[in-house]
Amino acid sequence: MTNPNEILNSSKAPEPVGSYPHARKVGNLLFLSGVGPRERGTKKIPGVELDEAGNIVSYDIEAQCHSVFKNVRAILEDAGSGWDKLVDVTVFLTNMKADFATYNRIYAEYFKDNQPCRTTVEINSLPTPIAIELKCIATV
Repeated sequence: MTNPNEILNSSKAPEPVGSYPHARKVGNLLFLSGVGPRERGTKKIPGVELDEAGNIVSYDIEAQCHSVFKNVRAILEDAGSGWDKLVDVTVFLTNMKADFATYNRIYAEYFKDNQPCRTTVEINSLPTPIAIELKCIATV
C-alpha cells in the first residue's frame, strides 16, 4: 500500500529554492510546488542575462516557457502522472503586458489536446530572476 500523503521529488527538475518538495500526492491528486524554468544542477535560467549584481538585464520569455513546461512534465512523470493528467494550472508572469501573448501562444501548443483549468496572474517578482512560474494540480 502506498503512502496516502506522499512527498515526491524529481531527479530531472531543478532543485527547489527552499524547504519544499517538487510535489505531494494526496489520494489520487498530485499537487506541484511552484515550478520555474531553471535547469537542474545549476543556477542557469534559459534565456536570462543577468548583470554582476544578479539583476535581469534581458530575458527570452519563449525560452523560459519551453523550459518551465519541460520541468513540469519531468515532475509529473517522475511522480507517476503525466501531462495529459493536469487538471488545474496557475501561471505567474512578472510582465503580463509584454509576455502574455507569447506565453499564451506557446501554452496553446503544449495544451492543444489536454486543456486544464487555467489562471494567469501578474506578480512583481519571483524568488529567482525568472519571468514565469507554474503551480499545477494533476491526477495520478
